[in-house]
Amino acid sequence: MMIKPLTTESPEGEKCLHNLLTRFQLAENSCRDLVTDIIAEVKRRGDEAVLEYSRKFDAPGLVLENLQVSTAELKEAYELVDEAFLETLSKAIERIQSFHEREMEDSWMQTRENGTIVGRLVRPVDAAGLYVPGGQGGSTPLVSSVLMNGIPAGIAGVGQRVMLTPPNKEGKISPHLLVAAQEIGISDIFKAGSAWGIAALAHGTQTIPAVDVIVGPGNQFVTEAKAQVAGMVRIDMIAGPSEVLIVADESAIAAHVAADMLAQAEHDPMALAVLVTTRGELAAEVLAELERQLVNLPRAEIARQSLQERGVILIAADLEEALSIANDIAIEHLELMLQDPWAWLPHIRHAGAIFMGHHTPEAAGDYLAGPNHVLPTMGTARFSSALGVETFLKKSSIISYSAQALKEDGDHIRLLANLEGLTAHAASVTERLKDR
Repeated sequence: MMIKPLTTESPEGEKCLHNLLTRFQLAENSCRDLVTDIIAEVKRRGDEAVLEYSRKFDAPGLVLENLQVSTAELKEAYELVDEAFLETLSKAIERIQSFHEREMEDSWMQTRENGTIVGRLVRPVDAAGLYVPGGQGGSTPLVSSVLMNGIPAGIAGVGQRVMLTPPNKEGKISPHLLVAAQEIGISDIFKAGSAWGIAALAHGTQTIPAVDVIVGPGNQFVTEAKAQVAGMVRIDMIAGPSEVLIVADESAIAAHVAADMLAQAEHDPMALAVLVTTRGELAAEVLAELERQLVNLPRAEIARQSLQERGVILIAADLEEALSIANDIAIEHLELMLQDPWAWLPHIRHAGAIFMGHHTPEAAGDYLAGPNHVLPTMGTARFSSALGVETFLKKSSIISYSAQALKEDGDHIRLLANLEGLTAHAASVTERLKDR
């Protein structure tokens, strides 16, 4: 049996739930140490180190002159994609742009009668680094990653968007990625991947500019590199393997449930697909559908390994218990395959994205619906959100006092300053009040 269904009250079910609730994990020590060394080398040697790693792992013939994608390569890319791709790309850009425009924040001010003005000034960062994974040596270009990272940065008003992606063995970048980048206004594109690419964005090299924010998915080396440079730059999140949790009642169709579990499982052997259902018979039906649909998948081996090693089917007593479990797990993608999902939406507290009803596969959100598909994983949806325009914005407080306002607040400011032992703080008020 590919996945053994478990009831939530059984000892096995309780152990399974415990494992799901404690699934957050950092990189192994070997990965952490290797990434530390890579970052140090890129910081010390810049382009030389980036080229050395790129030649070793990606493109043996890569030279400095080709580290940045040329104008000729950008132009040629349009000749290598078809009209159907351009049409779909245009539709995806329109949807993602429209959704994220609603996220833009405004600066604001408050005034008081005594002349005090306080407020918040919202400004974009100067530069953002957009990391796009190679996608099996460029054979499966992750166009959606270009759009999901680049469009919100553009809406935020980021002046310089720098895209990094690993080249294939010939030192080329997929024309689909190059066209997607250009269609959303990105032309600064560099051929570098993995931890050395992230290090280059964080520290800058002679060719690759340093940025203020780094976003984008990647393998464990990319994730660990982002974790290590976080603090000197902002990152979107520390992401783990992709994951889905489907809550299904008696209205759920087994073929749909299985299809969505497989869609998750084909990502990676570490991907997590979870079904929590109130109908025990659905478990057997889904297992049969998984076997039926698997044989038609080119990535069947990956999907099968993921489901066998990490797949979960839990049978809950009722929907209240099922949704309570979903909230505790705080999954990246939550699908509500329910008769009336909107009635249960108010019960959801923690999820990266919520997919409503029987006609909303996760794939719709990954590519065309509009909301961002860069989502918190490993339970971090308890406190973090999808990537959005705000990822590329920073806020500065504004404070302006009139003479009258300082006179009115002066005693209060000095009391608190003296209480904290910061007498110079208090004196900075006193000096100004001497003239009053």
